[in-house]
Amino acid sequence: MKSQILLGLTALTTAGCAVEPLALQNDVTYIAEWIGDEPVIGRTPLSLTFNEDRVYGNAGCNHWFATYERDGQQIRFSNIGSTRKMCPELIMKQEHHFLDLLSQVERWDVSNIDQLRFWPAEGAPIRVWPEQN
Repeated sequence: MKSQILLGLTALTTAGCAVEPLALQNDVTYIAEWIGDEPVIGRTPLSLTFNEDRVYGNAGCNHWFATYERDGQQIRFSNIGSTRKMCPELIMKQEHHFLDLLSQVERWDVSNIDQLRFWPAEGAPIRVWPEQN
């Protein structure tokens, strides 16, 4: 009897851990929390939304867009462009940093806290979470 209870509890515990790992998905909006070594500032979230071969979002002030290629954990963004509104200097500086870092991204992964990270050739990554509705 005790062994059946123990077996049942083990099965329930193991089933509770069977969670899908976080992965980069199309048609999901990701919100940036960090851009390299700097936390995101401002009230407008920096975002990335992927579809088949394009990615777009908000860079804090302007809307941005790009093409991307992904092969497993490797990812490259190219043809990056944006609208051209002017915003406060600090927000514009962050936006330029974000777009510049995005153009240097070479790979992506998932951290031990289930956060997506986009890694440039050198330095700290852009760190994002799936948008919570």
